Amino acid sequence: MMHLHKVYHRLCLLSVSSRSSPSIFSLSPPVIVKLRPVNAVRSLNSTSMSASKFRYLVPINAVAAEDSGGASNGSVSSSSSTPPPTESEDDLTLGVGYHLPPPEIRDIVDAPPLPALSFSPHRDKILFLKRRSLPPLAELARPEEKLAGIRIDGKCNTRSRMSFYIGIGIHQLMPDGTLGPEKELRGYPDGAKINFVTWSQDGRHLAFSIRVEEEENSSSKLRVWVADMETGNARPLFPSPDICLNAVFDNFVWVNNSTLLVSTIPLSRGDPPKKPLVPSGPKIQTNEQKNIIQVRTFQDLLKDEYDEDLFDYYATTQLVLASLDGTVKEIGPPTVYTSLDPSPDGKYLLISSIHRPYSFIVPCGRFPKKVDLWTSDGQFVREICDLPLAEDIPIAFNSVRKGMRSINWRADKPSALYWVETQDGGDAKVEVSPRDIVYTEPAEPLEGEQPAILHQLDLRYGGISWCDDSLALVYESWYKTRRTRTWVISPGSKDSSPRILFDRSSEDVYSDPGSPMFRRTPAGTYVIAKIKKSHDDESYYIILNGSGATPEGNIPFLDLFDINTGSKERIWQSDKEKFYESVVALMSDQEKGDLCLDQLKILTSKESKTENTQYYILSWPDKQACQITNFPHPYPQLETLQKEMIRYQRKDGVQMTATLYLPPGYDPSKDGPLPCLVWSYPGEFKSKDAAGQVRGSPNEFPGIGATSALLWLARRFAILSGPTIPIIGEGDEEANDRYVEQLVASAEAAVEEVIRRGVAHPNKIAVGGHSYGAFMTANLLAHAPHLFCCGVARSGAYNRTLTPFGFQNEDRTLWEATSTYVEMSPFMSANKIKKPILLIHGEEDNNPGTLTMQSDRFFNALKGHGALCRLVILPYESHGYAARESIMHVLWETDRWLQKYCVSNTSDVKADLDASKDDLSKGTTDSESKAVVSSGGGGAEMSDHECEGFHSITRSSLW
Repeated sequence: MMHLHKVYHRLCLLSVSSRSSPSIFSLSPPVIVKLRPVNAVRSLNSTSMSASKFRYLVPINAVAAEDSGGASNGSVSSSSSTPPPTESEDDLTLGVGYHLPPPEIRDIVDAPPLPALSFSPHRDKILFLKRRSLPPLAELARPEEKLAGIRIDGKCNTRSRMSFYIGIGIHQLMPDGTLGPEKELRGYPDGAKINFVTWSQDGRHLAFSIRVEEEENSSSKLRVWVADMETGNARPLFPSPDICLNAVFDNFVWVNNSTLLVSTIPLSRGDPPKKPLVPSGPKIQTNEQKNIIQVRTFQDLLKDEYDEDLFDYYATTQLVLASLDGTVKEIGPPTVYTSLDPSPDGKYLLISSIHRPYSFIVPCGRFPKKVDLWTSDGQFVREICDLPLAEDIPIAFNSVRKGMRSINWRADKPSALYWVETQDGGDAKVEVSPRDIVYTEPAEPLEGEQPAILHQLDLRYGGISWCDDSLALVYESWYKTRRTRTWVISPGSKDSSPRILFDRSSEDVYSDPGSPMFRRTPAGTYVIAKIKKSHDDESYYIILNGSGATPEGNIPFLDLFDINTGSKERIWQSDKEKFYESVVALMSDQEKGDLCLDQLKILTSKESKTENTQYYILSWPDKQACQITNFPHPYPQLETLQKEMIRYQRKDGVQMTATLYLPPGYDPSKDGPLPCLVWSYPGEFKSKDAAGQVRGSPNEFPGIGATSALLWLARRFAILSGPTIPIIGEGDEEANDRYVEQLVASAEAAVEEVIRRGVAHPNKIAVGGHSYGAFMTANLLAHAPHLFCCGVARSGAYNRTLTPFGFQNEDRTLWEATSTYVEMSPFMSANKIKKPILLIHGEEDNNPGTLTMQSDRFFNALKGHGALCRLVILPYESHGYAARESIMHVLWETDRWLQKYCVSNTSDVKADLDASKDDLSKGTTDSESKAVVSSGGGGAEMSDHECEGFHSITRSSLW
């Protein structure tokens, strides 16, 4: 099955139910706390202070009445007879309920989402998988169990916050390449939430799960349905309504065209275990064996025996074989099955499971793992492996688990297995040759038959692309050097020696030759497509699909590539003047026999700066393109926005790139410089040349997600999106040892460029980022206060001593690189931050390293030094924000911050620069308590850095 929507949609939304239930859940609004300047504090009495306590349980319906009416600060609109609120009155509303951003932002976020697409195996039908807009907060407020690194919705017995579709439309792909009329899939209940849409191998049936929101105390478990794709009629797979899907791990898979293997909730399962009122003893962990175990800051881990029992309760599965004729057969004992993988010929099942002893310090992916081979009717054949608990995987990049890993079926064989085993004990710091060995063997080897060595690698194994006995491509790479190699092997020939096809740096995008295109086999697997130039031609080629990175931007291409000689012939290339086109998939792969160039059909996407992505069928030999979609522009109000990829240079000579967006109709000569928002995310490089390469295309359509910085184009901001912030460590140098120096130099170059172009006002440039971009933001406000007037930092980590065993791409420990950890942490420089900084964080952030505590403690550090700052904690939100209430509030908070401390900023950049230099020379900073400090709820999906804020404020309020 080809999921085109994975290519098309740039933003993945968390799923929610089709109906919210505010009466069931108590939803806390954002919580806000402020500190008034010293001179203002004295004017407040006890009455005003008590009135400023934040309120809870604000009815959600009340939020809808709050409309900014286009007010510059996004505050509540007022009638013409009512004077606008003063600043203090506006501040008094900041802790009450959720807020809405101005209509020009809200309308873009609320635009109906476009459908996802899925093609049938024979490429004769297309599914339009219909989605709905942002979920309500009530969905996120559903109870969830945080167990072994995952979050489980116990009511549905699936992962919590799961996305879904609300309908399925079927379109016939006509012989001329056009789409037939839509036929709606029918038969399932109204309001059903659809998941796990899967084609049968012959394309005649569709399997999917549905769930329907029932009454509060009734079940909303998932049930498996099947649909006839000719009639569009759907029905339950199981006659009994008591058989429900367990979707905590793998859910179901087609074994053949008429049978599915389904993970079900055991019928004998009772009620969940109850937590003991009195613990049986203390919680104890020990390392009396003196093992060296270093792990990153994983979250949602098991905590005690009760958690272990609860994990087993929800994750234990009974496997069931279910036929379309209604036959049902249980196979295997109930246990925690994690993956189900039928062999290509449908004769065997590769079944993976996890078992005790569990761990309290690593997630379930490192629990003991057992892999067994069964026949397709559930008979045990043999044990492939039983791997022990893996708590001791080193933190160095390219370190892996000991023993067999990446166990899979060969895509080009009916039932042959392959896997890889490390020779360095899984420790990337151990020097050994070979480092990895790839093995293969039949499903049922003969007695005494040993696995065959397929290939040996000196770097770390990265996967295999199969073709046939004469050709397979094996990939290996090494992060520390950025080296990546592609090997050509002949799996069926012991006399043929492997040879290197490509040996290059993964950072060097200009040298990327592209990746092979794949064709679908009758068994439903995908192998490298071989193609002839003509029917009479005896030479075979493969097709390389490349992004085509160049100094002018990406120009995607297709090359016919001779695997033996290395010669290339370009058979297609994207238009580079106006459009950005890319190849999505091979569409002529359903034909039997050899593929010939004159019969080639491919699916392409095409877009421009102002035209959103549409899909085409491109057919040889005349390369005629037939458009098959006609999606409307998702935000026509920004259809004429201006976009330009710009290049400039850092003071050390490193070439930099960024994408500059300007509002529709903007003319710098007439309108003058604009307030500007710089939004970015740092990256590590080993080479200055690679860091300076251009990535992306000037002609790509500007996708605007629900928390995108591009939303502020509607507020007449200039947006500098993704300016490269390269942190370079050449040779033996570690990039992070000069992190702050290179970060500031990169930001200076970007700011100087937008000022030089006359599009950004020097005193009105804000900076922001999400996750590691929030970390960047905070550091820039601490170390480059002369560049930015304020900052917005979402879901960041600010104190690296709280992530002592590595973070991002840093694999040294705190004790190995103490000075680097300390110098990189903006928490340690909180006393230097004098510009307004808005911190936003999800209260349930489960991303390793970005615990909510990071923002809370950083805010307290800033407050302790009188910084102008605000903290917004979003109830129920994780690392990325999902609920409409949360997202709208994040946008309101951000817009208010930008309007107040960027658009209205009157400070002098030169004065800020002089003050910064003076502070550095003194080694101290002014920490008078003349700032606004707040804490509250709201959120957006960003990274772990904070931003700089305006250095002074005239009025505020005490909370």
